[in-house]
Amino acid sequence: MKTRQLMTAVALCTGLGVVAAPVSSQDLPGDFSGNVTLTSDYVFRGVTQANEDPAIQGGLDWDSGAGFYLGTWGSNVNFGDGDEASVELDIYGGYAGEINGFSYDVGFLYYWYPGAASALSYDFWEVYGSLGYDFGPAAVSFGLAYTPDNFGGTDDGLYFQSGISLPLGDMFSVDANLNYSDVDPSFGEDYLDWNVGLTASLEWFDADLRYIDTDISNCQNICDSRVVFSVSRSF
Repeated sequence: MKTRQLMTAVALCTGLGVVAAPVSSQDLPGDFSGNVTLTSDYVFRGVTQANEDPAIQGGLDWDSGAGFYLGTWGSNVNFGDGDEASVELDIYGGYAGEINGFSYDVGFLYYWYPGAASALSYDFWEVYGSLGYDFGPAAVSFGLAYTPDNFGGTDDGLYFQSGISLPLGDMFSVDANLNYSDVDPSFGEDYLDWNVGLTASLEWFDADLRYIDTDISNCQNICDSRVVFSVSRSF
């Protein structure tokens, strides 16, 4: 999932914290969590959203404890559009759970690019759902996201997701994902994207090294194969 420098991700989290400060956590139902990430490139569905530059990202989530959740996430972006959009903010909510190793998640996600001209039609929303199963040695997942009006006002789009993850002891894990975008010709050609990553869970942060690629024939270097390094911290 993703969200768009009205504010940086850190400022977003800090600002929300200031608003919430007068309220005791004991008075609020559910649990709050947050995350901050520094990454060498922000890649969404195989395509760079930061013009191959580093990005700072962060999110804040609320879990009701009964399956329902809400959250927001943000990142700087650079579409080479004369700074029409410099930040992405995502707002989402849904219902998730797990039963005997099976996990499920359904929800709604709104992608907002504040500051971008409305004529560009950058903002869009989608609904999503996913299923997963943890076999113990490895876990697999499958998902689908649908939007009736894709980024740039390019009509409907479907995104099929699949993934497998494998823990390597207590510190490391490896995962691989293969995905398919079914889009309207006004957006571009249908395409596959895939990635393979190694994640190290350290005491104070997680570090991720990931290879990403697509089969798009011509995308002016925004979807070429690349290696992305990220460091993240949850709190």
